[in-house]
Amino acid sequence: MADGFRTRKSYGFGGLSKGATMIGAAVLVGEGIVGSQAPATLLVTIPVTLAILALAASRRHGMPALAYYWAKISWRRAARAEATSYRRVLLPHPYALDLPGVGASSTLIKAYDPTTGKNVGVVHDRASGHMTVTTLLAPGGSLMAPTSTVQSSLRTWSSVLDAMSTDDQVKGASVTIQITPGAGEALGDDVRARQDPNAPRLAKQIVHELVRTTPHATASVAPWMSVIVDPTAGANPPSELSDQVAEALKVVDSLDLSGTGTDIERRANDVDLRRLVRSAYDPDVFNARDAEFADLSWAECGPQAADDGWEEYAHDGGVSVSWVLREMPRRPIAYSVLLPLLAPGRYQRRITLAYRVLDPWEGEAVLEREISHAHQRAQATAEVKGRAKWSQKADAQRAEQAAAQVAGGSQVVDWTLMVTVTARATTDLPAARQELERAIKATRGIRMRPAYGAQAAVFASGLPLGYNPLVKD
Repeated sequence: MADGFRTRKSYGFGGLSKGATMIGAAVLVGEGIVGSQAPATLLVTIPVTLAILALAASRRHGMPALAYYWAKISWRRAARAEATSYRRVLLPHPYALDLPGVGASSTLIKAYDPTTGKNVGVVHDRASGHMTVTTLLAPGGSLMAPTSTVQSSLRTWSSVLDAMSTDDQVKGASVTIQITPGAGEALGDDVRARQDPNAPRLAKQIVHELVRTTPHATASVAPWMSVIVDPTAGANPPSELSDQVAEALKVVDSLDLSGTGTDIERRANDVDLRRLVRSAYDPDVFNARDAEFADLSWAECGPQAADDGWEEYAHDGGVSVSWVLREMPRRPIAYSVLLPLLAPGRYQRRITLAYRVLDPWEGEAVLEREISHAHQRAQATAEVKGRAKWSQKADAQRAEQAAAQVAGGSQVVDWTLMVTVTARATTDLPAARQELERAIKATRGIRMRPAYGAQAAVFASGLPLGYNPLVKD
């Protein structure tokens, strides 16, 4: 079981945050000063200010209504300016093309890892200087493991988070699991490479028949973990790009995942990264051979054309819908809670858990601030209604419990959950959206919502492009 999930809550008047309350009070005072000289202006300014404060205090889809409508207005302005549409054009040499949106500043570096003797793909963010190293994981699970083994894995994972919190070079990480219906030609290539030529004839016939029917009966699971590293945040920051790549690989190698229940396959090379990115925009090529990706440039891995809608994202091979976390259950949940989201369906699905581990001092400051806000909300309600709400008392207890856990060595993690489902055609979009909604409801407690106006960004956050919405430059 896992618990300790809590949404940050500020303290303000009538559901407003602390900052919004102070701004609203300052605006009302200013309007009062102006109104003392020109009383007629109060007939306009007071209703407008109260309407804006009401929108800021009310909620829509789990977010402030003011933020929701402001985002919608901004998106419509961008759509009218055609800023939400992307069309890749051919440019003469030596000009290069970039990936669209949040991946525009990224570039792929093919590096040699002396520890393994193999090539590794490193994504370099030219704007921030961060580098992302992706590790391919084996699609195993803990559902059949004993409870004691799972608990031991959770404790070991806690030590990994502790190592991330004390390393200034580790900025964030994400774990993604992609489920693609059908195994395609890649399974046949793998079977032929591993088949014993001296095997019995009957065994060969059975394997060949299995390979022939498998693409229509199963799904391909591709999990990976991406770690964002700032190689210049160390004591002796390297200046050369090659030294920065070496520093990033060294930092990622220092994160020991053994004992966490995670089976590491290998570091992703440049071909693996091209496959993951390109197949996200065009799912039909996911199971293609490696040779088809080896000669692709990094920009060619992106879409030829894309349109970022309010609730969907249309690209080369289909149209995608992305949802983001709204609220986690307040009760303890089983470690298998995400199983409905990971179950294969008719459409390609990508589940991403992005997180940023706060350093011990920042985590302690955040929890102390949350405890103060929780008690202030309860005290304010008690002064007005005679007693605080039970939900407010319970929230204060959860904040204090989290602080006690941190004092005992636990870490504070800022995290979110994102899910993207891709349909091959626009006509299949309603069915894909319904399949995703049913999977979310089957988790029995996890609340999610569409990524309004941010479909392209959430789509890219599930790919090894070096973008994590929780990591700030």
